[in-house]
Amino acid sequence: MGHRVIEIGAVEVVNRKLSGRHFHKYLNPERDIDDGAFEVHGLSRAFLQDKPVFLDVWEELVAFIRDAELVIHNAPFDVSFMDYEFGKIDGTPRIADICTVKDSLAIARNKHPGQKNNLDALCRRYEVDNSQRQLHGALLDAEILADVYLLMTGGQTNLFGAADQTQESAQSSRPRQRNPSEAWNLPVVAADAAELRAHEAFLDMLAERNKVTPVWRNNEQR
Repeated sequence: MGHRVIEIGAVEVVNRKLSGRHFHKYLNPERDIDDGAFEVHGLSRAFLQDKPVFLDVWEELVAFIRDAELVIHNAPFDVSFMDYEFGKIDGTPRIADICTVKDSLAIARNKHPGQKNNLDALCRRYEVDNSQRQLHGALLDAEILADVYLLMTGGQTNLFGAADQTQESAQSSRPRQRNPSEAWNLPVVAADAAELRAHEAFLDMLAERNKVTPVWRNNEQR
């Protein structure tokens, strides 16, 4: 029906942490905006009149998403619109030529079958604050989806986080490949004398109660 993309928003996640980099553009659709669509996003033709057209931003967008994994809620809908925009410009690639795509809606449906799995429902389920989401906004939705996706696919998102790692992530445009010989540099905390005595006393109790040598002492003897 000739509908066009009027806003693109994306945030970068590196090593399961927001890097601070993002991409956000409003676009002039060069056509009228349906009343129903306006009620969803609140972007008027007058507001978008002086914004760039897709032709002006596509190279910057490709540079941002190239070789990444795009996480999109209801990905086929968004990808079809992006490919439609690319298709209007001779010689431009398609999303599949640029990066891979993961549909967070499909993941949510598999994880929570028979339940509502729109972004608002997932925010309630995973206790993600979406109080500022009065209308659909591309960048805000991307930020909210990042939180939901990280919680939905792993829970803890900053287990090994440190200030220097956060700084490194913010400066990196893609996840750094770890050398197999590179150590994780995790802290090693040794037991003190009192803890060792308590441990030995616990093993004595186990040995007396079960009439066998505890497995820990078997390992120590090897």
